[in-house]
Amino acid sequence: MGKKILVWFRNDLRLHDNEVLMEAISKADEILPVYIFDPRHFQKTAYHTYKTGANRTQFLLQSVTSLRQSLKGLGGNLLVLNGYPEELLPELVAKYELSEVYHHREVAGEETAVSVSVEDALWKLKVNLKHFIGHTLYNKEDLPFPIKDIPDVFAQFKKKTERDAIVKPCFATPTSISFVAAEDWGTVPDVQTLLQEDGGASELPMNSAFVGGEKEALSHLHDYLHAGEGMILANASLKKHEIVSKLSAWLALGCLSPRQVYWKMQEAEATHGAKPYFHQIILGLLWRDYFRFMFKKYGATFFTPQGFKKEALDLPLEDNQLLRNWKLGQTGQPLVDSFMDELNSTGYINQIARQLVAVYLVQVLGLNWVLGAAYFEEKLIDYCPASNWGNWATVAGVGNDQKLSSSFDFDKLLKVLDPKGAFAQVVQA
Repeated sequence: MGKKILVWFRNDLRLHDNEVLMEAISKADEILPVYIFDPRHFQKTAYHTYKTGANRTQFLLQSVTSLRQSLKGLGGNLLVLNGYPEELLPELVAKYELSEVYHHREVAGEETAVSVSVEDALWKLKVNLKHFIGHTLYNKEDLPFPIKDIPDVFAQFKKKTERDAIVKPCFATPTSISFVAAEDWGTVPDVQTLLQEDGGASELPMNSAFVGGEKEALSHLHDYLHAGEGMILANASLKKHEIVSKLSAWLALGCLSPRQVYWKMQEAEATHGAKPYFHQIILGLLWRDYFRFMFKKYGATFFTPQGFKKEALDLPLEDNQLLRNWKLGQTGQPLVDSFMDELNSTGYINQIARQLVAVYLVQVLGLNWVLGAAYFEEKLIDYCPASNWGNWATVAGVGNDQKLSSSFDFDKLLKVLDPKGAFAQVVQA
């Protein structure tokens, strides 16, 4: 009997540049690709939010469906299940007589805890859970410093990494796979099924222009790199902070590899020459890497209200009217409300808009930043724990890079975004 390996897909929903998949294909006679919808990802939190809102759930479902279609194109399928990975994966190992389970390791506490539970359960069956690290532009082992010595100051991390580290080539996209023959490949659920609890699906109408999946990701990347200049020149009034690639949602779910973005950008530069907005792409990828490595270095500190500043105010975590007004875009500050409306309906706002509404919650409303971070977790289709909680801690002044944490000011951000006062403060009659 040949060797069979289970490939547990998590936030790596692609075929291109997927080390887990390529390693499994090279080592096994047959593979079993699996995706598990964990009910813990759709529950209520202690912060008056849901872990995952409707827009992000829809994007996830589209991405899983896209991966399934890609695997079908290679003569196989994706086994889709609902439940707890630490219970389901050992059952699959026993049922299909699998030799190993491969997966990408995460860096945030909850995701890591699930991996540990799976590893413990598989160990009882004398089956190995093999970990891979493949969510960053730069591999951990290629950095010019060990994790414990990574500079806390982003500017130093960026300078040393760009100077001394290398970006490795992408892994090839598989052209053929031998699949384990599953009895029932399962059904991809719908939004309403996953968000049953207390009307979690009955949010504002979903109006996201983003469509999940690897195919959409690669198409968007190509259009941005090769038609981006035309888009930007067509609107010469765009400011630097308004030129955004909008790749983050596909990167968050691993529909798109950061290395694929980098090397495709290099190809575009060879064709079109270096473009200013290409630099913005690299800067965004470096920020993603930085926060993931900071999470690896410091663990759960980013999730605590005091963060790295132990003398920070101990603010309540109550669900009050100020918080509800901020969530609903009913603060009376027109630009903040406009961005919150956009976030609620589409699941996306750009980085400087996120900074503005975050600074408003922290500095103007005086609320606990954790409540805002948790709301972003629910709403953002490009949510990733490290970037979201790392950025919020920084805005709140409790991040690990104090040079950044002291640089946010609401009035200054307002002037950048609204220099002519088109969104002037509403004056109550």
